[in-house]
Amino acid sequence: MVSPLPVSSATNRQQRLWAAVKAHREPLPAKQRRFKWGTTSFMLAMHVAATFALLPRFWSWQGLVAFAVLYWTTVLGVTLGLHRLVAHRSFVVPVWLERILVIMATLACQSGPIEWVALHRHHHRYSDQTNDHHDAGRGLWWAHSEWMLHEIPALDHMDRFAGDLLADPFFRWLDRWFLLLQIPLGLGLYWYGEVAQVHGGGLGLVLWAIPLRLVVVYHVTWFVNSATHAFGYRNFDSPDLSRNCWWVAVLSFGEGWHNNHHAYPSSARHGLRWFEFDITWQHVKALRRLGLARRVQQARYVSGAS
Repeated sequence: MVSPLPVSSATNRQQRLWAAVKAHREPLPAKQRRFKWGTTSFMLAMHVAATFALLPRFWSWQGLVAFAVLYWTTVLGVTLGLHRLVAHRSFVVPVWLERILVIMATLACQSGPIEWVALHRHHHRYSDQTNDHHDAGRGLWWAHSEWMLHEIPALDHMDRFAGDLLADPFFRWLDRWFLLLQIPLGLGLYWYGEVAQVHGGGLGLVLWAIPLRLVVVYHVTWFVNSATHAFGYRNFDSPDLSRNCWWVAVLSFGEGWHNNHHAYPSSARHGLRWFEFDITWQHVKALRRLGLARRVQQARYVSGAS
């Protein structure tokens, strides 16, 4: 049980945590300081392509709709599917629905589902400690995205943190071939853009729906690793730097209520106070009403509890 904190205590605790964390960070070993050029080149290419998508020649209402639909698909796939369902098993759904949600998440191109889940579970085990792969104590830029451009020692322990998924052929296949899912998506969008004579053509639709969408989803996800370990308030005295950040919660469908989540990782509900709106939790409740979600775990915030 993690106790709710008075505001003054939460602030003082956070200041002490920041001071302690920053005081005990040794430089990374030389091997880990080297860039992984495959990952770095891919991320650079996506950001360049996303910039081209914003050129007036590629603008269209159809492109905006494709972006919005796929943003909802991929963010919800990550938050509802990979995160709350698979990584934390905070509720149970039929296998066919779990598969659909994981495929939705995999369209976000945030590595394969086994690697994603293993790293997330590792983060919870060592949150803001020296072996946390996106340790906020090394700075916001490191926690935001730089960590993934280098060697990630935590991946050596995937069997320990995601052994349940490694035993599943479906997850193993997706983990290896997740990038291939962008090919039929891109071909379908390009075909529609050409046939419907969308302004910007098929290329415009592809640019809005794939690189621009991926880059926005990347940064929204990364803000959960960086901004919510630096900005916002704390409801609970969790032993890390996690905070609740409202604007990250809006962009990430409720993942920004990060201190709540670190206090109660197995809770399907992250927004615990009346004003902490949690879009993903609304989807969980809808699935429960439809009889598709069961054994839903839900933490509650009780003001003044000890």
